[in-house]
Amino acid sequence: MNSATRQRIVMTALELFYEKGFNSTSIADILSRSQVHSGSLYHFFPGKQDLLVAVLEFYRDGIRENLLDIAWVNVDDPIEKIFALLNGYRTGLLMSDYRHGCPIGNLALEISEPDPRIRDLLQINFTNWIGAIEQCLDQAGGRLPQGTDKRALAEFILTTMEGAIMQARTAQDISVFDRNVGVLRAHIDLLTEKAKERS
Repeated sequence: MNSATRQRIVMTALELFYEKGFNSTSIADILSRSQVHSGSLYHFFPGKQDLLVAVLEFYRDGIRENLLDIAWVNVDDPIEKIFALLNGYRTGLLMSDYRHGCPIGNLALEISEPDPRIRDLLQINFTNWIGAIEQCLDQAGGRLPQGTDKRALAEFILTTMEGAIMQARTAQDISVFDRNVGVLRAHIDLLTEKAKERS
């Protein structure tokens, strides 16, 4: 059994979990789309939870090349990188007719009382996302007021993004997402103005 087969199973599961949700995706769905025999799947993944672990590990290990590098093509300004990333989710909402949001946020909302492996991987994925935003805020340097809690601000940006996606998907209305992001931008603009006043 080769690694290419394992990778095909993982990528198929990733797509289906994103499109249908974890609970609504059956092993039969994964076998049908991946064109893999059940023996091969169970060789690598004894249960669906094990497959979810592999999907979350893929997201964890690929945040740079599969998310950040794509969103940040031709974007150099660290503050604008934040909004370029948020715009990527906006584009995903529109292109999928509101079926897709944030894959990690979707799974976190869907899976209640996950086993420790799943919970830890969900948290690591959120932590990595927050860390990337915090790095942007650090790179903004003196453009933010001295003493700004950049970690808390990065967490708030994640909360804004996840909440904006949830509301926009429910309302089937991108203007809900845009209003949330607009308030976030106004908040950051106020912080940068405050930093200018004190410089």
